[in-house]
Amino acid sequence: MDAYSYLFRGQVFSNAQTGNMLLMGVNIAGGNFAVASKYFWPVLFFAVGIIIADMFNAVKRIKIVHWRQISVFLEAIILTAVMFLPESANDLANSLLSFACGIQVQSFRAIHGNSITTTMCIGNFRSGTSNLDRFLVTKEKSYLKKSLLYYGIIGSFILGAIIESFLIPIFGTYAIIFSSVLLLIALLIMFYEVAEESA
Repeated sequence: MDAYSYLFRGQVFSNAQTGNMLLMGVNIAGGNFAVASKYFWPVLFFAVGIIIADMFNAVKRIKIVHWRQISVFLEAIILTAVMFLPESANDLANSLLSFACGIQVQSFRAIHGNSITTTMCIGNFRSGTSNLDRFLVTKEKSYLKKSLLYYGIIGSFILGAIIESFLIPIFGTYAIIFSSVLLLIALLIMFYEVAEESA
């Protein structure tokens, strides 16, 4: 999503709020308050997304629907809606994308007991490198497996950016549908796993 928002929606990050905060500060310092505002709104909506995910978590499970399934479904709807927004509505589009990212980063914080971030790389890079270092020192394969998990997440992040970069010149505003489809696939997998657990 960062590739889409940055390359197509006015060089604003949907995931990397550190970058948005930095660019907001630089523009405030330069007196470019109108430009600074385009970075402020995504940061605010990211925070709202986190709050909404916490509200879903409080509900936990409604019959066969897990709260994370609600999160993924809402993300897919938001991304699909964004593709219909014209470039003149980039501020709204970027805010909605950041809202979806806030939901995701709060909803999915671990894989197989390992703390991860699904929307940014710096924490995963630190954890992957730390586990690789521990493997090299101790030769314990569990550290290598953890390291490969973190680097795999980073690799998928880079692959997604590459694919989105190729899709944008072809599909323009509709390129975000790629991310929506992946979310819907993830949702179907989650329903399958819930059904397996219930069987």
